[in-house]
Amino acid sequence: MELIKKNNIQITGKHDKPILTDVVYSKDTKPNPIVIFCHGYKGFKDWGAWDLMAEEFAKKGNFFLKFNFSHNGITKENLTEFLDIEAFGDNNYSKELDDLQSVIDWLFQYNSEYLKYLDTSNITLIGHSRGGGISIIKASEENRITKLVTFSSVSDFASRFPSGDVLHGWEKKGVSYIVNTRTKQQLPHHFQFYKNFKANEERLTISRAAKALQIPHLIVHGSKDTSVPLSESGKLFKWSPDPELLLVEGADHVYDVSHPWKGKELPINFQYVLDGTLKFIAEKGQKSV
Repeated sequence: MELIKKNNIQITGKHDKPILTDVVYSKDTKPNPIVIFCHGYKGFKDWGAWDLMAEEFAKKGNFFLKFNFSHNGITKENLTEFLDIEAFGDNNYSKELDDLQSVIDWLFQYNSEYLKYLDTSNITLIGHSRGGGISIIKASEENRITKLVTFSSVSDFASRFPSGDVLHGWEKKGVSYIVNTRTKQQLPHHFQFYKNFKANEERLTISRAAKALQIPHLIVHGSKDTSVPLSESGKLFKWSPDPELLLVEGADHVYDVSHPWKGKELPINFQYVLDGTLKFIAEKGQKSV
């Protein structure tokens, strides 16, 4: 099967920075189910084995799209390093939801060169970690999404903010820093991140969004995830009206993938995740009316 790959397409979003986007699909002109992938915190579309994942979905007849959130700190000049740290500091959950909406709307443009390849009645949204929370909220709002898959998803945003003296210190200084363990960079969070969350807290409450879902939801989690506890997926399973749980025994937060990923094969645990996800997409089909 011949695949068509187009990388670093620049989608114009609402926040003055391009949304760098990759698509992979088969030359077969029959309409393909759409899969949109959202990366997580300190993540990016070219991380680890995400390219191999994209090809895996495309080989199985899907139109696969992955993208960088506009303010994730990655630029088109360097696709794997956080060089735009001011953008990183200006990011927030509302911007990520806007970016995801821009990506969805871009696919539906009447003059899109991709439209003939797309089955727009069959759209799966996949989100990893923080991107899982974003995907749950968007899937509860956007009725064109027909299936939802979350990999190692968070179940709550509020608890990830500091409180007490730490919160007051952040407000006073206007910025706090997080170390990127891979690069040892000090990455900033401007206090607007917290203010934006508080101003939009109802919308950004994942439990509310999960309970409002009207589509099938596959919840994937590794039993040895030390970044996001397995219990968070347990909460999602409880809240989602139509859930399935795929537990990956012995897997970590990224299912044994690392960055950079130089192999041509996927780790056994991540292959298991993709096989389960592809099965879920195929079995659930289109959204019932």
